[in-house]
Amino acid sequence: QKKNTFVKINNPAMIDPRSLFIVIPFALSIACTQTRDQQPETAILAAMEKQELAWNAGDIRTFMETYWRDDSLLFVGGGGPVYGWQQTLDRYLTTYPDTAAMGKLHFDILEIRRLAPDRCFVLGKWQLTRTIGDASGHFTLLFEKIDDEWLITVDHSS
Repeated sequence: QKKNTFVKINNPAMIDPRSLFIVIPFALSIACTQTRDQQPETAILAAMEKQELAWNAGDIRTFMETYWRDDSLLFVGGGGPVYGWQQTLDRYLTTYPDTAAMGKLHFDILEIRRLAPDRCFVLGKWQLTRTIGDASGHFTLLFEKIDDEWLITVDHSS
């Protein structure tokens, strides 16, 4: 006759300590994989928070640090497409010459969608609270991981 090899463990102290050498590394590898998978979203949310804080401090240059510093950066706004980091900075400085025009910025991130290991699409809403009149709209961003940093390579804000 065949004996049943299933053993019910009612007492955790009865677990064979040798099995922990298999279970613990396996559990840690799952936890590390989940953490690694969350990194793009976490980095993107941190970049968006950095933008919000810099804007609200009246610091457009720090706000721009989250953009890819390259001539291929694409910004699309009400005035049409603008290519290049410097040109995008110049556009911001012209459109928002002082803190009254800048107001206080708030983002609502509606979706972060991973397109590839090094690319994410972001959909959100922006709101400016200003003494000269509030403004709001939506944006889509393409974040790409470049030199271990998540940067905005395409911004369409309206």
